Amino acid sequence: MSGSRVALVSGASRGIGAATARELLRQGWRLSLGLRDPRLPEWADPASVHLHAYDAGGGNLEAGWVAAAAAHFGRIDAIVASAGINSTNSVIEADDSELDRLFEINCKAPRRLVKAAWNELAASGRGRVIILGSLSGKRVKHAGAGLYSMTKFAAVSLAHGIRHAGFDAGIRATAVCPGLVDTDMARALKARASADMTDPADLARIIAMLVDLPNEASVAEFTLNCQLEEFY
Repeated sequence: MSGSRVALVSGASRGIGAATARELLRQGWRLSLGLRDPRLPEWADPASVHLHAYDAGGGNLEAGWVAAAAAHFGRIDAIVASAGINSTNSVIEADDSELDRLFEINCKAPRRLVKAAWNELAASGRGRVIILGSLSGKRVKHAGAGLYSMTKFAAVSLAHGIRHAGFDAGIRATAVCPGLVDTDMARALKARASADMTDPADLARIIAMLVDLPNEASVAEFTLNCQLEEFY
């Protein structure tokens, strides 16, 4: 198949990933959605949306997903790595197995996904990578955020590493770092009204803008917040 650009979106069953997939589809992108339960969302057009069974914590499933998407569409132009998990344990309370799982899903899986799609992204001439970081990847707000922050600092570094590795091939990478977004994950952490958090649809529009920028407009990080902090 040929035609409009193709994006792979992980974590697209809910939250930021789902909102981003909907917005990209609305703007004419074709999508491959990596889902633990690969059912077509009600908003999806089956002519433009490819589904593949994918679990970021399942271990080395990225190459299979990339191969299936490339075979289906004939190209891959963007990766939006939005699958992620949280923890409220401090760096002292947590054990190694919990830290390993956070690193696996928040850092290692997106790295493998981009690595698997590298040739297709380079062939595009304007390959785009969005790594969902967090403001927790820019500062450690409190003890309960420490473990999560370790992995999100690494995710931000991953985006920078991808940007350096792929710049000459036209690949641009951005670490998108929001504060509280109105998702199931955030609502489980904070008793905060939806109106006081960033709307996932607003974040989705930002991501769609970033992947549509020309090669001459490289954005290494994009931070946004729903509340006032000293730097954000």
